[in-house]
Amino acid sequence: MPGTEKIGVGESVKKSIVGSIRGTGDIVDAVTQTVSNSLATALRGAGSVGQALTGAVSDISRGVIHGTREIGGDLGAAAKGAMIGTARGTKEVGGEVLGAIGSSAENLVKTTAQTGGDVAKVAKGAVEGAIAGAKDIGVSTAEAASAAANGALRAAGDVGGQAVEQVTRAATGVISGVKVMVKEPFRKH
Repeated sequence: MPGTEKIGVGESVKKSIVGSIRGTGDIVDAVTQTVSNSLATALRGAGSVGQALTGAVSDISRGVIHGTREIGGDLGAAAKGAMIGTARGTKEVGGEVLGAIGSSAENLVKTTAQTGGDVAKVAKGAVEGAIAGAKDIGVSTAEAASAAANGALRAAGDVGGQAVEQVTRAATGVISGVKVMVKEPFRKH
């Protein structure tokens, strides 16, 4: 039927975020609810949660950044909400939480860089959200923080320039009372 094309998950998330943030003004909560619901809905019908998870997390992360930028919202707060929502939604459908957290952080930072946003602020928000999400669902906060930081650093490595240095400073050390440890997969040899 013409005119009834299915809109993608990312576009749906973007529209939902714009409406929710405009309605409530609470970016973290609006993004958390949207991401958690969108992820769970996208994965429920999937035959292989693992494969579907990667694509859904990528699309949803892009939608979060684009929607938040469209209304001039705080990208760090949006990243935090996205990570909490990713943890909750992934746990709800039995997906691999740490992998989803890393992938989400990577896509949040990558999309932020592509749109000219503050990658350091988004990386720190992602780690804070990963910690909060881990506490909510009973996953190790240190492992969740490390997964988010590593994902953010992978994206920064792809972006290049000063991004690696900015993200390293923002997403490592002690954040929300958790010592964040990272591997260095982003270094080019």
